[in-house]
Amino acid sequence: MLVLLERSFSAAPSLQPAPSGKSSAPTSCTVVVPAYNEADNISDCVRAILASEAPCEHWALLVVDDDSSDATAALALQAGAGDPRFGLLSAGVRPPAERWVGKNWACFRASSELESDWLIFIDADVRVAPGALRAALTDAIAHGADLLTLAPRLTCGCLAEWLVQPIIASLLGLGFPIERANDPADSLAFAAGPFLLFRSQAYRAIGGHAAVAGEVVEDLALARAIKGQGFRLRYLLGLDWLTLRMYRDFASLWEGWTKNWLLGLDGDVAKALAAGAVVMQLYTIPWLLLPPALLLAWISPLPLSWLPALVALLAIALQLAIRLWSRRHFGIPLNWWWLAGMGGLVIGAIAPVSVFKTLSGRGWTWRGRSLHMQQ
Repeated sequence: MLVLLERSFSAAPSLQPAPSGKSSAPTSCTVVVPAYNEADNISDCVRAILASEAPCEHWALLVVDDDSSDATAALALQAGAGDPRFGLLSAGVRPPAERWVGKNWACFRASSELESDWLIFIDADVRVAPGALRAALTDAIAHGADLLTLAPRLTCGCLAEWLVQPIIASLLGLGFPIERANDPADSLAFAAGPFLLFRSQAYRAIGGHAAVAGEVVEDLALARAIKGQGFRLRYLLGLDWLTLRMYRDFASLWEGWTKNWLLGLDGDVAKALAAGAVVMQLYTIPWLLLPPALLLAWISPLPLSWLPALVALLAIALQLAIRLWSRRHFGIPLNWWWLAGMGGLVIGAIAPVSVFKTLSGRGWTWRGRSLHMQQ
């Protein structure tokens, strides 16, 4: 596994700074932040974006409040007050005869109001570095990208995040290798939903978010549409430019990953269950086997009685090696690495629950909104 990760990321391109002293590109772009009950995030997100270096000659920020029940809209207005680049749009009521899930409705409403040459969709839980927008747009123009997406640096706060997120990050690296995603001849496509920069012409040609209105994992669907229709997809590491904290407690982490697990694996039930089982085998089983294996090695006079303990210790050493690799490449600290067995157990439970929720619709929600019956 470690060899595969190293092979996947050793040649992965990273976003580079825009050339210093060069004037802003003579084009226009709008940063769109869809927001639903993002009171904990929206102020810092808005301030970070407005503090950015100008990505081009004409740019603006549009926050789209998706009928939040908290203070998201008021906090966004307060954070952007007095800045002529800031705007706030109410997404309004979703059409009763149509199925719109997640942030797709808010993104569609924004795109239907805008005429910018470029659209940058950023999630409210993302924090951008001052030069991120300019570097991204400069790179997209230079390489002729129709969709440029950046992999952010994951940050963790609560114990649940430390247990699960580092493992998930490694799995994403294996499942969606950057080199293949950037190869126009390869059908594999991937996009990191927290940061999507579209050439407007290409975005509208594939139908935009209206074409993926009912897709829960809309970033994958958009990336596949871009590649499938002959447009240029560019996927870069943006670890020095973006930070992302996806979940703040176990409940939101559980809701989020049980929402995405099955669909992120192409809706393949066997693949989803097998992936959960493999994670448990790699991360949980060694910790469960270690105590009895050590006891066996201590009390048994049989030859090779120490072998089970050695196998368990080697598996645990592999877990540590993967976390050390993640620290080197992604800046993810080693916090709580020795509880990886619990993380594997959580992911092992996420897999069948995700299958059940997705297929039955029962409890399949995001921020409390039903995904099964949502319109």
